[in-house]
Amino acid sequence: MPELPEVETVRRDLARELEGAVVGDVEVTGARSVRRNDPRAFRRALRGASFTSFGRHGKYLLIGLDRDRVLVAHLRMSGQLLLGPADAALAKHTHVRMTLTDGRELRFVDPRTFGELFVTSPDLPELAGLGVDALALDRAGLGALLAARRARLKPLLLDQRVVAGIGNIYSDEILWTARLRWSRQAARLRPAEVGRLHDAVASVLGEAVERRGSSLADAQYVDLAGRPGSYQESHRVYARAGLPCPRCGREIERTVVAQRSHFWCRTCQR
Repeated sequence: MPELPEVETVRRDLARELEGAVVGDVEVTGARSVRRNDPRAFRRALRGASFTSFGRHGKYLLIGLDRDRVLVAHLRMSGQLLLGPADAALAKHTHVRMTLTDGRELRFVDPRTFGELFVTSPDLPELAGLGVDALALDRAGLGALLAARRARLKPLLLDQRVVAGIGNIYSDEILWTARLRWSRQAARLRPAEVGRLHDAVASVLGEAVERRGSSLADAQYVDLAGRPGSYQESHRVYARAGLPCPRCGREIERTVVAQRSHFWCRTCQR
């Protein structure tokens, strides 16, 4: 958390608000948040730069700069990018401040300090190990990817080296929507099941993006303006153990898979 829908929401906000914006100054008060760069080099790379593009691969934000460099942001568990007036009160755990020449600030807030910002080259060598972005998968590509692997479906969907962007929340929602059990072996899915899984990836992630992501009880995900998403109101199985399945009425179960809680319906998912 955040996963692809939350990161895509922030990307869209950035693109709407910061196209062409110029960085006047940068303050780093948490070196761990820029740990791939020396803080002084990070500051030099951004001062005077303008934002030219806003991309995403999996859970990574890719902000193009006008000097043939890319600012990469990975929110991980609790990172937030917040945009507001430069004189606004500082939130606790604000580790990076980018003051823009128009009087606003882009701030990186991260209570757990697992997230990071770094500046790198346009070929993004740090992201070379990522798999295909989940929203870029077509049905044939997904079928080929699954056919080559003996992994169980839930761990495979969580593996960012295979499919980038899906985490614990959306893997549960996708598998329920596709009516597939977490323990099914990827290579043994029938063509119709591959089709259901592809459709579920597209529909669940697409709907979650339209609802601006999921904000859970910890309230650690918010958008660029500090507002929560609303897709959590549409979760069918995630964190709903003991409640009735929306499809068949049987109680949703909780199982530990790959050291994470997994929520599913024993009747619907086969």
